[in-house]
Amino acid sequence: LAERLSDLPGPDDSAHHTVAARAANVLRPSGALQWLDDVAAWKAGWQRSTAPSVEQPAVLVFAGDHGVTAAGVSSYPSDVTAAMLTATQNGQATINAFARSAGASVTAIDVGVGDPTGDMRTESALTPERFDAITQTAFDAVDALDTDLLVLGELGIGNTTAAAAIAAAFAGGEAAVWVGRGTGVDDEGLARKQAAVQESVRRIAGVMDPLEILREVGGSELVGMAAACIAARHRSIPVVLDGYICTASMLPLHRSNEEALAHCIVGHCSAEPGHRLLLDTLDKKPLLDLDMRLGEGSGAMAAVPIVKMACAGVVEVPTFDEFFGKGVDGV
Repeated sequence: LAERLSDLPGPDDSAHHTVAARAANVLRPSGALQWLDDVAAWKAGWQRSTAPSVEQPAVLVFAGDHGVTAAGVSSYPSDVTAAMLTATQNGQATINAFARSAGASVTAIDVGVGDPTGDMRTESALTPERFDAITQTAFDAVDALDTDLLVLGELGIGNTTAAAAIAAAFAGGEAAVWVGRGTGVDDEGLARKQAAVQESVRRIAGVMDPLEILREVGGSELVGMAAACIAARHRSIPVVLDGYICTASMLPLHRSNEEALAHCIVGHCSAEPGHRLLLDTLDKKPLLDLDMRLGEGSGAMAAVPIVKMACAGVVEVPTFDEFFGKGVDGV
């Protein structure tokens, strides 16, 4: 993962600028849809096309269990992860329904269900060998896809605790700033989550390498999403990020290489209080803000039609010159 992060391809600047210029001249008031026009130009650059579109969206959902659940950080038992993975693989989860509506494929990948990470309060979440194995699994999953827009999602009871630990390790501050209620824990459960995050961050004090922090306090599915993101970059596949957990998994990439997330947009801002703070840290604006907190890639998938419409609004709408004819006075 570190090797691929050190050599990241850039977008097609010519395609980006061509679409941006067209967007500035399509048949509507200048700037009326500026944010959507920016999305279309972004898509053009990474799709390497002056006619950007979304024809084959896909979602990868990574699933894994967490040793830190032993601290009582979730209102659900760990075996719910396995149940949700089965539902997703059988096409019965919410992400499947959303994906069918958006015309997207869903691939659910087991990177640690029934094989929990180490309890990050007292030990590394993942060994270097397991980290690399998950990374390779994610690389292979992206390489197997035929897609022009990739959504990343996750399943994993306890993973908001891991996300909060990553955020706190990088951004600092009290655990309370980064720890939300996740699946809906009560006040006592929230206090246990905060304590688990504090213990985990203290344990790794002094660790400087961003990917090592991900290995120490992340989770299998968080590593999977991070690796998939970088694999997509090397194939010039634009990515839509999901909620707090997904965004937290991207923070080590950003700290390793400030350009690592240039091919990514954020689908939504979740109800987790730390998510908005992370987005500010990454200088990313979400396309949607609906207080969603499901995971699975659902919030990012809800934003896929917006990306598709943004492209259509530039490619399929004539410019003033095309509509009226070049050289028409007063146009």
